[in-house]
Amino acid sequence: MNPDGCLIVQSDKTVLLEVGHHDANDARHALAVFAELERAPEHIHTYRITRLGLWNARAAGHTRDEIIGTLEQYSKFALPPGIVDEVEDTLRRYGQIDITREGEQLFLSTANAVTEAEILRTQKVADLLGERDEHGRFPLEQWSRGVIKQELLKRGWPAADHAGYTEGTPHNIALDQSSWGLRAYQQEAITRFSDRGSGVVVLPCGAGKTLVGAGVMAELDTSTLILVTNTVSARQWRAELLARTDLTEDDIGEYSGSIKEIKPVTIASYSIMAAKRKGEFAHLGVLDAKNWGLVIYDEVHLLPAPVFQLTAQLQARRRLGLTATLVREDGREGDVFSLIGPKRFDVPWKDLEAEGYIAPARCIEIRVELPTAERLEYAAAGDKERFRLAAASPTKSKVVTELLALHPHDPTLIIGTYVDQIEQLADDLDIPMITGDTPVATREELYAAFRAGDITRLIVSKVANFSLDLPEASVAIQISGSFGSRQEEAQRLGRILRPKADGGPATFYTLVARDTVDQDFALNRQRFLAEQGYGYRIMEATEVPHTLPLLLSGDIQ
Repeated sequence: MNPDGCLIVQSDKTVLLEVGHHDANDARHALAVFAELERAPEHIHTYRITRLGLWNARAAGHTRDEIIGTLEQYSKFALPPGIVDEVEDTLRRYGQIDITREGEQLFLSTANAVTEAEILRTQKVADLLGERDEHGRFPLEQWSRGVIKQELLKRGWPAADHAGYTEGTPHNIALDQSSWGLRAYQQEAITRFSDRGSGVVVLPCGAGKTLVGAGVMAELDTSTLILVTNTVSARQWRAELLARTDLTEDDIGEYSGSIKEIKPVTIASYSIMAAKRKGEFAHLGVLDAKNWGLVIYDEVHLLPAPVFQLTAQLQARRRLGLTATLVREDGREGDVFSLIGPKRFDVPWKDLEAEGYIAPARCIEIRVELPTAERLEYAAAGDKERFRLAAASPTKSKVVTELLALHPHDPTLIIGTYVDQIEQLADDLDIPMITGDTPVATREELYAAFRAGDITRLIVSKVANFSLDLPEASVAIQISGSFGSRQEEAQRLGRILRPKADGGPATFYTLVARDTVDQDFALNRQRFLAEQGYGYRIMEATEVPHTLPLLLSGDIQ
């Protein structure tokens, strides 16, 4: 207990953080190891201690003493009775069940008879196990290694998988660092992953996740399957590997809708993996037939269900997940934990900002008042239509025009969810547009023109949420989002976080219709960034012409 502490730990496993306290940043970073941010209003943030958060912390090497010590160090009051016992019990469950290998045979073993009885009560688990041998181990089929980890995690028993991995087909890969060098945190991420074999590395957009992937490939020297979000991302990975390693064009294949190459390093999109032919995932079998030593999942928080299915079959191969946030709006973080692996490394966004590796960012929420006619239409609409009416309000167009006037020379992305809204804005402002229907070749031309400075404004749909390398972008204007998606908010801010040549900040605007579900969802979207230490300045649309210039110039805070 610390009477001058900034936390209040409650018996329901929520933790209240006093944002204005002098220890708030240190406490936030320590909490993020094992707790999840739930609510982030101005003065008090609410975290929840979760089982998955505790197991991730335990798998990453954090101890009971560290976790309880964080709560005791920063808690204003004595910890509630039972909270220490609950944390200890949850942490103790990790490692009570082991998966091991003897030759080609897998075995599952439990720490004691009580744990064994507990898991055998579940028929789905019992059906996956063979007869207990004389050493108390249960034989386990190779194909069920992932499935049983999923089932055990659902029931609160995360298995520690010590069965090892196939080396795959060897392929020599070396980093070419003649003109660059790995940053200390990138090298640490590579080392932590390589020491443990599988898991997830969490780094902000712009912090070099691709280089971590390349570094792991060079560490393992094995054939590698890289799964990415789309074809543009695949080609960016290809270009980066050719520039940063000694891999050649002949070493790297693309497996997509138009090209079906399988080479020692093969890059495939999630969409092709999830594509069905005659009711079957035809491409899963083709790619699974290759003896990969490593599978890399870019933007692992987007993993679709069919790729989870493939991953359950790939437990004998090392798996590296890369992401800016482990948040999944479908609640399948547990499947990432059990099938890809625990979080092996992450670093707070603000730490990298302080070191100059990502740009500082100003986040500004601008609230727009709906005109009377739109307000009446909104009031009469059903729940689903209400969000669209509010998020895609034409009233936002005037604010976009005013913001662009304040940033006449700054490379600017205008990001939206609704295609008709994007198309109308592109026509009104005569700005190039990219949506899901834009051919890949056209997208690449526009991205290249933006990087070269030939165009300084670009309107993009959700296709630009992920794996988009536009380091010159310094302003983003979000005109509509995907309901309350926290990972989308993080990814969109990430589009502008590459360090700027002048060292200046990035500016992230989000336009929200006041007193609507658009405003409610915006609050939820901001939760992950609030956990990382970002605050949103809230401003009325009527203030943009007069107050915003003073804020941007630093004349007001």
